[in-house]
Amino acid sequence: MEYKILFVDDDENILSSFKRQFYGIYTVLTAISGEDGLSTIEKEAPVALVVSDYRMPEMNGVEFLSKVREISPNTVRFMLTGQADMDAVIKVINEGRIFRFLTKPCLPDLMKKNIEDGIEQYNLIVSEKLLLEKTLGGSIKVLTDILSLVSPQAFSRASRVRRLVQEFIDKMHLKKPWQLEIAAMLSQIGCVTVPDFIISKVYNNKELLPNEFPMFQNHPRIGSEMIANIPRLKPVAKIIEYQEKLYNGSGVPKDDIAGENIPLGSRILKLALDFDSLIQSGSKRENIMEIINQRTKLGWYDERLVKILDQPVEKRKKFVSTEVTLNKLTDNMILADDLFNKRMTILLGSKGQEVTKSFIYRLINIHKNEGIQQPIKVVYPLDK
Repeated sequence: MEYKILFVDDDENILSSFKRQFYGIYTVLTAISGEDGLSTIEKEAPVALVVSDYRMPEMNGVEFLSKVREISPNTVRFMLTGQADMDAVIKVINEGRIFRFLTKPCLPDLMKKNIEDGIEQYNLIVSEKLLLEKTLGGSIKVLTDILSLVSPQAFSRASRVRRLVQEFIDKMHLKKPWQLEIAAMLSQIGCVTVPDFIISKVYNNKELLPNEFPMFQNHPRIGSEMIANIPRLKPVAKIIEYQEKLYNGSGVPKDDIAGENIPLGSRILKLALDFDSLIQSGSKRENIMEIINQRTKLGWYDERLVKILDQPVEKRKKFVSTEVTLNKLTDNMILADDLFNKRMTILLGSKGQEVTKSFIYRLINIHKNEGIQQPIKVVYPLDK
């Protein structure tokens, strides 16, 4: 693996000595100022390690390494400083902004040993991040696959809502869009504990009986608890927990959280969920926005988000409708109609549901035993 190391110092003689020392071992980059260093990191990413002098004009080493941490968090950061700057360096270490500091003059062997330690630290950071991402992605895939098999209606709704949420992400340029997108995908995971007939009633805007309502009302809390222990998903669990909370503080969970104190992702998800319910009831978009605006006056939604929802989307995906047999069904397709078994007694998939590989395997097994409806009505995006 090729490692890039950036040395930042306003003394070009020092930079030249670093180039000579590590020539042929690492890819050595140099910069004569903090601004130059930041520009180099953006152009040459990924940079494994940065060694910065403390005393530099315009931007000192502390300021520079703080910005490096923001734009390239995986980069291991070193400070090179004189004894007179020790207090400033200790402060930076305590704030966790650097991996190690070295004092001038730094002997070549000592520098070499510390660079090797820094590269080892970089490998640990990258390996852990990769492991977390794979674990996280795999966990989410398992959960959504289970939802698609256990409750096709709930999975279908989650699929539709995720597409609505994506419009908010595109319009708002959110800092951590992955959290909201995952929250949308897993928003209905708690429905695995809810009987199908109750889910069907809710999604078709039918009134629930007094004993049925609490079963559905608890699904956000149950879903939140199910995923809270997955690494890095605590913020997502919080979004799901508050997805049915109204802006005025009513709804679930029953607490004092209201307005801007409700997670932004929850406010977006609530609006998307209700918008989807109105679409499924057969309402037209212009009528839906009238209803949404009326509810906003009653304190249901964040008015700022309602305005964003009403903005036109710059570019919507284009979909093609078709009918396919089971052997032509692929995981980039979306069901265009409810899918039943041959006898029309079991709902296998709901309109709007995204097709997954595990869903296809299930259909194949069911078809071998009792048959399924064919051809299957689907839509698929033109830009695959």
